[in-house]
Amino acid sequence: MTDTANSPVDEVRAELPPFPSPRSRSCPFDPAPALRAIQAKAPIARVEIWDGSTPWLVSGYHEVRALLRDPRLSAGPEHPNYPHSTPSKFMQRLSFLTMDAPEHTRQRRFVAKPFSAKRIQAMRLPIQELVNDLVDRLLAGPKPVDLLEAFALPVPCTVICHLLGVPYEDHEFFSMSAQALINPRATHEEAMAARQGLVDYIDRLLTVKRTDPGEDMLSELANEHVATGNLTQQDATLIGMLMLLGGFDTTSNTISLGVLALTENRGQLDILLEMETQEEIEGAVEEILRYTAVPQGGRRRVALEDIEINGLVIRAGDGLILAGDLANRDASVVEGPDRLDLRRPAHKHVTFGHGPHQCLGMPLARLELQVAFPTLLRRIPTLRRAVDMDQIEFREPAMGIYGVNELPVTW
Repeated sequence: MTDTANSPVDEVRAELPPFPSPRSRSCPFDPAPALRAIQAKAPIARVEIWDGSTPWLVSGYHEVRALLRDPRLSAGPEHPNYPHSTPSKFMQRLSFLTMDAPEHTRQRRFVAKPFSAKRIQAMRLPIQELVNDLVDRLLAGPKPVDLLEAFALPVPCTVICHLLGVPYEDHEFFSMSAQALINPRATHEEAMAARQGLVDYIDRLLTVKRTDPGEDMLSELANEHVATGNLTQQDATLIGMLMLLGGFDTTSNTISLGVLALTENRGQLDILLEMETQEEIEGAVEEILRYTAVPQGGRRRVALEDIEINGLVIRAGDGLILAGDLANRDASVVEGPDRLDLRRPAHKHVTFGHGPHQCLGMPLARLELQVAFPTLLRRIPTLRRAVDMDQIEFREPAMGIYGVNELPVTW
């Protein structure tokens, strides 16, 4: 597979298992040692994935940032060399997430307004009230309790349901559908069935909101964009599905892993509890985002043209895996990258991505985390896991979103 144009660089060909076990990690918060070994040899290297194809694994911080904003890369999964993460190929047609400019730019603009700084800041008090209420319920309820189900999931799920205009009582349906869609063991047919269930659900809501609108994103899509011809009903449905899927899973798992990481590192927990300013809290959240980096498996791209970088040539048609979780642990950029350090100087991590496809909902996610962590841990400072670490079931990284399936805690 070696191209003569790439001969100045020692390419690393390594097997990247389709379903790597979290138990292969020396620490549940760290990337798998095999991936770190590849990163240590070269920030851009060939790897072999589940289908036998050999895309480039990009793990260097500067290289990931440069390529994520390079217009010569395509996010379109319809390309024959797109490096799908699972046999189900669930990334197909996930709205503007899998589009390139100019259509990506056009469709993304239709849902940018709800994530404006003014709107997000107006949500701080309601989010604080929600978190307070959930902590009250924790304290009044039995112990041990699953923190994911009782706290980490309801925080972002309640918020995104309100923002979109989706009934919260349906959260179990779309949470299970989301997991079925990205299940690394699912067949293509099973993933598409889960996807179609979500599509039908959002489509029905959009239709209802044409005659019974509210002050929510789906009502805006239905009445300001579908009704005016800016979007088709199908495009609006896919946008609504993407917003729903992206609005709770990553944040809930960041809360779960972040709480687990802090309660396993009491020195850092004490630092969080001593923080007095909003600026300090914001810095701590950024470090937790860098350290946990729950979007895993890399952002997948295909080169549309030859790209020269680091003395090698990525050929047109080559697949790439841009691994933000590894880039966040780049020792050439971050001192002691495997150490959680809430006092670390602000670092521009790539947990939310970078460039034109950077996560649209990151202001909302940041706000939720800035409220959730200090509120929960100040009110229950003795919070701790209620089972041995090896009894906690971590998600398979091939799902794309790392986290836990359950987190029993007590205090």
